[in-house]
Amino acid sequence: MPKHGKKYQDAIKKIDRAKQYETMEAMELVKETAGAKFDETIEAAIRLGVDPRHADQQVRGAMVLPHGTGKTRTVLVFAKGDKVKEAEEAGADFVGAEDMVEKIQKEGWLGFEVAIATPDMMGVVGKLGRVLGPRGLMPNPKTGTVTFDVARAIQEVKAGKIEYRVDKAGNIHTPIGKASFEPQKLTENMKALVAQLIKVKPSAAKGQYIKSVTVSTTMGPGIKLNAQKINL
Repeated sequence: MPKHGKKYQDAIKKIDRAKQYETMEAMELVKETAGAKFDETIEAAIRLGVDPRHADQQVRGAMVLPHGTGKTRTVLVFAKGDKVKEAEEAGADFVGAEDMVEKIQKEGWLGFEVAIATPDMMGVVGKLGRVLGPRGLMPNPKTGTVTFDVARAIQEVKAGKIEYRVDKAGNIHTPIGKASFEPQKLTENMKALVAQLIKVKPSAAKGQYIKSVTVSTTMGPGIKLNAQKINL
């Protein structure tokens, strides 16, 4: 069992581990537990009542949080022709086609956090599946990163778009903001995330769907929320 530092121990004293907090109260408390010298990310861990082993119980998608994540992400766009100018004007950090594919293949370059591709580029980009896939960087229509509307896709990423995907244990982990955010903004981001997950609930999922919700800072302990009252 790893030993935690003094700041973690001080933070955990502020939390009632047996309590399920109301959303706003939890967001006020999670801000209090942020003791790092940098602006820590506030992360949500949501346990869903699904069995990811079944294809019809997969939960995956993307959304733009009402107040973003507080982080500006580096975007690479695979495009040709008029879409190159569109991507550049929309704020893409890198734009290219075969040249960018070659740079990744030969140089191992991965200086971006999100990759967007126009559909006509996927035949070329597909060659990068083994490199980008395991890192979660492969453009995917389900998350809106394979599209001809590259300007909108870039704007959404820059505005705080997040991707969510259930893991093998039925959990979703995603950022919902920064420790510098006001509790109200964190609360609204959390409510929007839960509402989205409920919206995409698989029809095959039976029983309680949102089983548990926990928030924590990058370096801090988890705080349990009353999962059934988040959107009330």
